[in-house]
Amino acid sequence: MAGRPADPLDEGALRALVPRVLAAMVRRGEQFDAAEDALQEALLEALRSWPEHPPRDPRAWLTTVATRRLLDARRSEAARHRREEEIVEEAARAQPPPTAAAAEDDTLFLLFCCCHPDLSPASQVALTLRAVGGLTTREIADAFYVPEATMAQRISRAKRTLRGRRLDQPGDLAVVLRVLYLVYTAGHAGRVDLAGEAIRLARQLAAATDEPEARGLLALMLLNHARLPARLDAEGRIVTLDRQDRSRWDSREIAEGVSILQSALAQQTEERPPGRYQIEAAIAALHDDAASAEETDWPQILSWYDDLVALTADPARRDPAAVLGRAVAVGHVDGAAVGLRETERLRESIGDRHRWHAVRGHLHELAGDPSAAAAAYAEAARRATNVAERDHLVRQAARQHARADAAPG
Repeated sequence: MAGRPADPLDEGALRALVPRVLAAMVRRGEQFDAAEDALQEALLEALRSWPEHPPRDPRAWLTTVATRRLLDARRSEAARHRREEEIVEEAARAQPPPTAAAAEDDTLFLLFCCCHPDLSPASQVALTLRAVGGLTTREIADAFYVPEATMAQRISRAKRTLRGRRLDQPGDLAVVLRVLYLVYTAGHAGRVDLAGEAIRLARQLAAATDEPEARGLLALMLLNHARLPARLDAEGRIVTLDRQDRSRWDSREIAEGVSILQSALAQQTEERPPGRYQIEAAIAALHDDAASAEETDWPQILSWYDDLVALTADPARRDPAAVLGRAVAVGHVDGAAVGLRETERLRESIGDRHRWHAVRGHLHELAGDPSAAAAAYAEAARRATNVAERDHLVRQAARQHARADAAPG
């Protein structure tokens, strides 16, 4: 028995169509903002008409209606308008169905458009989620805890910035990777799982390019995402990595992430060493591979952190997360006192960050000094801006205070 045709109003199917139609319109020379507005009008028309009159070719239907909206906005003469409509409809009917390779190419092209270097990082993220992810403005606003009007203005400004820009030149893959990682680290909020959305887009990007860093980013996302079920307790409180129930980690995601990472690292040469995302994925893989916190291969993790920090020659420009992560690894390999000395060297550059104080708290705890650990955790909580993280640090400080009070003498 033949399977039933896919429902054209299925949310996933519609989201997959959006970047393909938009990319085709931009490729033929339409302005990004005008094409995106026309496509949104076509999607609204689809929601009204498709339940009773589903099209045989949804992609061609959207292309035709979106193009018609562009023509409506440009031309007022009825006779010319009718002639152009007929030409557009005939071209859409004659258009062959897209191949999988063409769909991947459209996604890659549109990702580069949305990550144009003239846009701010916040605008790049918002436009990527709107144009490539197919999310509504309300969904994006909900995910980032801002009013819908604020997000609408951000997206409108981004589209205006792209007006008149040539979008047929190769973009910077590093910018695209950074934007996808920003989407991933935003995590989950509202009804939109941004981490899952970032993984979906990273899969498409990795399939469309041979660049190992794209696979490194996908592997990093999967290896971190695998721990999601154990990251919060029953009351929604943060559970640190060393205290997580590792039986709740997603072993299939871990295996997939390790396999993708290995394929990326296999392309490593002396002239082409691993980049940031491959190195961070390797660190995540070592954490995921340990059956318990005590069995973590800290010497190997420290070696990878050395490589990560060395990517940036200027110490003043190094990623604070990387240098603090290395200090933790040093504390586990060479002793907490050595790790604390490492953080002292970082005091001037990043000592005002709450994570610096949190790392100090962890290392004091490792050294068996609960009073100093409590003071550091309390200072980190005072500086934290994220509510869940602040509450976690307050609990850490209270736990260390209790240990100090219970200590003999």
